[in-house]
Amino acid sequence: MPKAMAYLINKVEALEKALLEKNETPATPVDRWLNIDELKAYLPDHPAKATIYGWVSKREIPYHKGSKKLRFLQSDIDKWLSNGKHRSENELKDEANKYCETRKIG
Repeated sequence: MPKAMAYLINKVEALEKALLEKNETPATPVDRWLNIDELKAYLPDHPAKATIYGWVSKREIPYHKGSKKLRFLQSDIDKWLSNGKHRSENELKDEANKYCETRKIG
């Protein structure tokens, strides 16, 4: 009986130690992939699919495409949301053209 009690006490102490270590380490958020339906539900405004496809075609939202399917990385979407409006591809081209025009040499 004393051996069994000592065994159980050791197990309980090991569990307590493991739980304390787990609580001390900060939990790193798990990055996950979202499909378009999950993205639609994740975004605060719950935009229509057509709106999301429009953002993708204008390259306004970060996305990944593989095997004909759009995928969105949750961390990229969070950064995109926190940064606010991104310049569209046309705005970037206009800015690049203006820069090149001002830098032309004689």
